[in-house]
Amino acid sequence: MQPELGIITARSEKQAMDWSLVLVSQGIESTIECPPETQQWQLVVARSEYQRAIRAIRQFHIENRGAWVREIPWSGMLFDWRAAAWVIALIAIFFLDAASRGAWQTEGLMSNTLVRQGEWWRLFTATTLHADVAHLAINLTTGFLLIGLTMGAYGAGLGLLATFLAGVGGNLAGLLLYASNHRSLGASGVVMGALGLITVQSIGPRGVVARDLIVRALCGGFLLLVLLGLSPDPRTDLVAHIGGFLSGVILGLLLSLGTLKGGHQTVSNSRMNPMADSIASVIFVAVITITWIFAFR
Repeated sequence: MQPELGIITARSEKQAMDWSLVLVSQGIESTIECPPETQQWQLVVARSEYQRAIRAIRQFHIENRGAWVREIPWSGMLFDWRAAAWVIALIAIFFLDAASRGAWQTEGLMSNTLVRQGEWWRLFTATTLHADVAHLAINLTTGFLLIGLTMGAYGAGLGLLATFLAGVGGNLAGLLLYASNHRSLGASGVVMGALGLITVQSIGPRGVVARDLIVRALCGGFLLLVLLGLSPDPRTDLVAHIGGFLSGVILGLLLSLGTLKGGHQTVSNSRMNPMADSIASVIFVAVITITWIFAFR
């Protein structure tokens, strides 16, 4: 590749064409290509116009993001207020559990013994349960912020599904590392998973890493993990916290393979795919529903 050219990868021919129109509107010339060796649609622009092209595409998606997503001033990060739906859902489950005198906890909390006996759904349902009001409040306050940022970065559906699966990863780590009599519940693994997903937002296109940025991001994420997740309280499930964080990092790396970079600004291709985001939303609701149906069958 000639050094005077810059490449912007796209998910499809249609997306490349849409972006090309955006660049034309800004007076930026581009060429749409799909090299046979990569089978990856891309826009080729002059290197001197690369930064401006990235900003134009990013601004295009910000302006078409909908009423729920807002940019946090001076940060370049997006916050999706639909994270409030996650908060409302957990509050509803908490009060349903209280009204049933703990039946939801009995059927859905994480129990290594019962999971190993075949009750796999507890890996999922336990992430929606809380022991008391204080436990619920801690996870909701921190979780609302981190999950909102994750949904803003990756898309509402993909971000929410990824954080949920990261929480399941935290429970899976507990299943592998704790004794058979271990029991737990709570969304802290989900919250730490959101932190992990946000941490890896410095990954560039096709896995190219801006080394200084990723090192700082990982250090910052680790410090936040220590601050938020490694509590000295003996009731804290450290394995679930660390497992959720690492699961979030892995999922974030996978989703960030299509990240566009422009200076300090990034925008994930995963967030630019409405179809994938809608499918992820459906999968998230379906998994929550199906696992609780198994719990109460």
